Amino acid sequence: MNVVSNMALFTSNREVLGLPVCDLDWAEALHFASTLADMPVGQTMIAFLNAHNANIMRIDANFRRALDRHVVLPDGIGVDFASLTTCGRMFPANLNGTDFVPALLTYMTTPKRVGLLGARSETLRKARDNFEAHAPWHEFIAVHDGFFSEEESPEIADLIEQHKLDILLVAMGTPKQEIWVARHIRPEHARLVMSVGALLDFVAGDVPRAPMVVRRMRMEWLYRVMQEPRRLSSRYFVGGPIFFWHVLSHSSNHWAKAALRAVAGTRAA
Repeated sequence: MNVVSNMALFTSNREVLGLPVCDLDWAEALHFASTLADMPVGQTMIAFLNAHNANIMRIDANFRRALDRHVVLPDGIGVDFASLTTCGRMFPANLNGTDFVPALLTYMTTPKRVGLLGARSETLRKARDNFEAHAPWHEFIAVHDGFFSEEESPEIADLIEQHKLDILLVAMGTPKQEIWVARHIRPEHARLVMSVGALLDFVAGDVPRAPMVVRRMRMEWLYRVMQEPRRLSSRYFVGGPIFFWHVLSHSSNHWAKAALRAVAGTRAA
C-alpha cells in the first residue's frame, strides 16, 4: 500500500506545469515527513522538483508517471517563479533535498534505521560516516552504491528489504532515481523513501556547498555553475530560459481558462 494519495489530502498543493507540488513551510514540511516515517504501515515516496527536472518531466513520460507516485516538494527559485505566475505568490519555503534531509534527520528524535543507496562506494561510506556524526541517534546503513544494472535491480531491492529500514535515501540522479524507486521499491522496504539527487556527494564533502550568504540569496545554482561550468552551464543557461518559457505559456493558458470560466459564470447568473 502506498499512502501518498491519502497523506497528500492533509497538505495543500500548487501546480507547476501541471504537477501538484506541496505548499508547506519548513515547520509543516518537517512535521509532515517525520509523521510519514513514524507510520506503522504503508509507504510514502518524496521527490523534489526544480526547473531542471521539470524540463525533463515535460518530455519523459516515465518520469512524469513516477512523480505522480511521489509527494513532491519545491526546490529552487525556478519553481518559485512558476508559483508566482499562477498563484501570485512564491512557495512558503525552498525545500531542496540538500538542506531538507539533514534538517529532517535532526528534527526526528525517535531513532530510525536509515538506508543510503547510490553514489560511488567511497562517497557512500563517507556520507554514512558524516550522517552518523550529524545525527548519532539514528543508524545509517550504506546499502549499495549506484552503479548497478537494471537486471540487478531485483537483487538490490531484496538487499534493501533485508535491512529492515525506516527511511531509504536514494541518490542516483534525476530522473533515474525517481523512476527506479517507482518500479522497484515496495512498502516492505521502508516507510519513507526520498529521492535525493547529489545529497550524498554534498554530505561526503566531495562537492562543496556554496557559502551560507550565497545560499540565502538563492544563488547557489550560480556557485555550482562556477564549480562545474562544463557540466552545468547548459542546464542553467539553456534549460533555465526553456523552463521559464513553458511556465509563462502554461500560466497564460491557466489565466485564460480562468477568465473564460468567470465569463461563463457571469452569463449563467
